[in-house]
Amino acid sequence: MAKILIIDDEKSIRYTLREILEFEGYKVEEAKDGEEGLEKLALNDFDICLSDVKMPKMDGLTVLEKAMGLGKNTEFIMISAHANIDMAVEATKKGAYDFIQKPVELNRLLLAVRNALDKSKLVKKTKVLTKKVKLQNEIVGESEPIIKLKETIDKVAPTEARVLITGANGSGKELVAQWIHAKSNRNKKPLVEVNCAAIPSELIESELFGHEKGAFTSAVKQRVGKFEQADGGTLFLDEIGDMSLSAQAKVLRALQEKKITRVGGDKELTVNVRVLAATNKDLKKMIEDGEFREDLYHRLSVILMKVPPLKERKDDIPLLVDKFLDDIAQEYGETKKDIDDVAVRKLMEPEWSGNIRELRNVVERLTIMSNECITAQDVEMHL
Repeated sequence: MAKILIIDDEKSIRYTLREILEFEGYKVEEAKDGEEGLEKLALNDFDICLSDVKMPKMDGLTVLEKAMGLGKNTEFIMISAHANIDMAVEATKKGAYDFIQKPVELNRLLLAVRNALDKSKLVKKTKVLTKKVKLQNEIVGESEPIIKLKETIDKVAPTEARVLITGANGSGKELVAQWIHAKSNRNKKPLVEVNCAAIPSELIESELFGHEKGAFTSAVKQRVGKFEQADGGTLFLDEIGDMSLSAQAKVLRALQEKKITRVGGDKELTVNVRVLAATNKDLKKMIEDGEFREDLYHRLSVILMKVPPLKERKDDIPLLVDKFLDDIAQEYGETKKDIDDVAVRKLMEPEWSGNIRELRNVVERLTIMSNECITAQDVEMHL
């Protein structure tokens, strides 16, 4: 049952609103002024707050502003007999869901309440799903290399330093970038990912910087590039070693001047982006061979982070296997499979050239092909 708080200094209005809302099946509480209302909001969880604007002691907009600071999920619907556009705009800017003029029309009120409840449920569901995603994307491991990696992430993430993440394919470089962003001061803005190896060299500049209509044959409309999309947030350039030299030069300029120009355009656009990059290649060798710009390397590698391969952290394999069994069971909607200790020890023997990605594929294969419990024989047969 949804809980609604009514804040109004007029007793008759509180009584009328309560009668209407309780008849609709909502649980209702009252507060006679802004101060009492704020106290109740601090101590209880309400789905919706209906608040008058003009009240003694503390007006409704102040209540709204202070309530937003409490971090509650309450949706505010402001009510006023002195409503005007400026007041409605101000209330919306401070976080109000809706604004209703007195005398309150019954259908208008109930529609606003239902819509606000729908939004509240959606916000709560999104938070639950986000929490699940974060749990699924946890950096799993208690080995010394992983503990050091996590410590480095905690130190580096709150800064604005650019980070170059190195490591073999499948070792978890993308996950490290996601955690740096999640623990950074930019985490409320987007993390935009670009796989430089997956984009043809002739299109990488358009992908990164955007293009103007008519810049080339297939440019039928203006396109916003990844740098603009990541403005205020983080741009993750995966497989940076596969980027063309011409694109490297433009990325270098963007890092130096914090400005970009769309392909086919001449207008400079200012961007505020933190860049994280990753590669499985030896960039220093590429610099010697003239395949990677040394000045860009130094711009990107303010902090160097190496993700250890699985063969250097085999003590983490039991934890990873258990995590993958959980994830796969959820994906398939089935009961989590057991695995005996001998089978786990068998999985600790290979060198795992494909790293964590390869291990997960094998665990999924074993989940599909084995019976109730995964045994050492299953591992020998399907590894």
